[in-house]
Amino acid sequence: MKKNKLYSYGTVFGKVWPYWLGGILLGIINIFSLAFTGKPLRITSGFLYWAVGIYEFFGGKVADWYYFQDVYHKPVLQKSFFINDTSLLVIGAVTGALLSVFLASSFKVRKIKNPKQLIFALIGGIIMGYGTRIAMGCNIGAFLSGISSFSAHGWVFGLFMLVGVWLGVQIINKYQI
Repeated sequence: MKKNKLYSYGTVFGKVWPYWLGGILLGIINIFSLAFTGKPLRITSGFLYWAVGIYEFFGGKVADWYYFQDVYHKPVLQKSFFINDTSLLVIGAVTGALLSVFLASSFKVRKIKNPKQLIFALIGGIIMGYGTRIAMGCNIGAFLSGISSFSAHGWVFGLFMLVGVWLGVQIINKYQI
């Protein structure tokens, strides 16, 4: 007699999950983040804190920076830049992403096609990093957490994110990156 397995290893890890399931899981993670840390889900601040920690390790001082005068970011100066709730969330996200590609057997190291691709990736990364600071978050912190807390800035962020994605696709298509 043959058993019909509804959730086998291949159906859970071998196939792409639907977008709605990812949205529900992000919502649940946002609820837990808010409940346990008192802050909505956010990712890019963790990378900022790591960079500042490295900067301070080499002798830089950030206590007088405008960004860290804000009541929201000032407490981070009293803690380790590498061990705080946001950094732990980043570590969890990166570890979870790696675990998921390993479990799906889809991890690949890809070769850079040409120097143009590397230059565009570096420029795009710098623009995105700068954008997350002036927007006070990325697509998770500014968009999803903004909309879920009924803030108008989440909708404005989403509108301009769509414009940015459209523009990025046009650039990629034009320069065949």
